[in-house]
Amino acid sequence: MKQYRHLFFDLDNTLWDFETNSYYALESAFQQLGLLTKLDSFEDYFKIYHRINHHLWELYRNREITKDKLTVKRFEDSLQEYGLPQPGRGAEINVAYLSQMPLKTQLVEGAREVLEALHKKFKIHIITNGFREVQHQKLVNSQLDHFFDKIFISEVIGAPKPSREIFEHALKSTNARKQESLMIGDSWEADIKGALEFGIDQVFLSDDFSDNLSQLLESPQTQKIEYKKTEYIHLTNGRTSTYLIHQLSELLDVVY
Repeated sequence: MKQYRHLFFDLDNTLWDFETNSYYALESAFQQLGLLTKLDSFEDYFKIYHRINHHLWELYRNREITKDKLTVKRFEDSLQEYGLPQPGRGAEINVAYLSQMPLKTQLVEGAREVLEALHKKFKIHIITNGFREVQHQKLVNSQLDHFFDKIFISEVIGAPKPSREIFEHALKSTNARKQESLMIGDSWEADIKGALEFGIDQVFLSDDFSDNLSQLLESPQTQKIEYKKTEYIHLTNGRTSTYLIHQLSELLDVVY
């Protein structure tokens, strides 16, 4: 087992419960703007919004869409599909939504306890694709900010995960070496593949990683598989290691 010194965490859905907080932030924003009562079912609308937002974020990560276009289209397109068109109101809705986001403080199960256990031994940092307006405030309001030495926001750096540039910037800024660094995240494309291709070890947090495990097993680069007594799975291609965990608490088994 490698001796890690620097742990780089994704924020949304790795530590901060984005799915839950996003739902209630958007509900509050719609209430504030008088849109909530116009919906037959906010839950049904949110399913449409979630799908469209996910697709637009994928385009954003691939640099195929700008932030300004994403933040408008996710609301106008989803409301149009739901049957409540609000042309020209996307920017207004986005402002209300982002103002509510940092006020929601639900964390991923075990997040605070894991950070408490880690922060005295390791240098802990954040690498996030979230927007600069809200990421710092999420950490402050959730009382997590004191755990982190450095926070790297892709919008500030000008390179979203999974690009090589953001990982390179983070390691240089922290004076961390690849062999002593570990990326922890819930996004296979942004966090895991990005870190793997850059050349640092990764921990993939997911309820179901069967599809991603299959991809790794089919790769000719995967030379060794270790099934531990604990729940996590360890794979290595001889250059980097990939750990697959179902619960954030299993991270402690990986690093200790």
